[in-house]
Amino acid sequence: MAIVRLQHVRKAYDTKIAVDDLSFTIEPGSMFGLLGPNGSGKTSSIRMMIGITAPDSGTVELFGQRFDRKLLQRVGYLPEERGLYKKMKVIDQLIFLGQLRGLDITTASKRAHAWCERLEITEAIPKKTEELSKGMQQKIQFIATLLHEPELVIMDEPFSGLDPVNATLLMDTLLDLRKQGRTILFSTHRMDQVEKLCDAICLISRGRIVLSGGMREIKSRYPRNRVQITFDGDSSFLRNPGIEEFKLYNSSAEIRLRDESAAQQILAQAITGARITRFEVMEPTLEEIFIEEVGAGGRVDA
Repeated sequence: MAIVRLQHVRKAYDTKIAVDDLSFTIEPGSMFGLLGPNGSGKTSSIRMMIGITAPDSGTVELFGQRFDRKLLQRVGYLPEERGLYKKMKVIDQLIFLGQLRGLDITTASKRAHAWCERLEITEAIPKKTEELSKGMQQKIQFIATLLHEPELVIMDEPFSGLDPVNATLLMDTLLDLRKQGRTILFSTHRMDQVEKLCDAICLISRGRIVLSGGMREIKSRYPRNRVQITFDGDSSFLRNPGIEEFKLYNSSAEIRLRDESAAQQILAQAITGARITRFEVMEPTLEEIFIEEVGAGGRVDA
């Protein structure tokens, strides 16, 4: 049974088509990335999944059923627009939000304290929201999303405003939730995080699917024509005709080959004038695929 299924969903606002014939499925216990440039229809799609708006046509299913608001008790949602009460103390706020999700005061308080300890923000518990940094507030809303232990967690730009340390902490938490069998959908511009976390992705632009499927299957469609090389010495090997383009840094280079078969010939040339400490043939990163499929194709929205 699919946890989320969108079938031929369409949504327009006045003359702008936000989502156009969008279909995808999210399997139980998986982590799914919904990707796209600004204005591509990501947030509009999420809002239809949770009933904030209704599709003009097509169907939305949650937990194998046509959308019903009762199903939202099994869903946790972190919106892109944050919505905490600035004058309210953190613990009072979390208890209140937990009660809205059906928790009693004792359970909500216990879970709130446990999550604050896990996310290393116990010092924030007695403070008002307005006294906290943007990153701290993001953690509080992240906790509020999870207090009722939802089966499906939907997060719109969950890493926004977080430094690398706290972003890693949230990534580790999401991985733990997946191990527990939760299903997670998140939208983000951070391709490196998607590549590390997601089992499957859907890349949309101007409301339509550009690319979708399992992460490994998608990456296998692209040639292993990238090379990372670290070296000391002569860099003249970078003028090899088998290299389509390269970026040269202090003691390393990122190379894109015209053909993946050129890698060994380039390595042989490099070692004649340089000491090579790393030479790795790689598949393209998800960020490179994103740019190729959306940017180079002229699909990026204004």
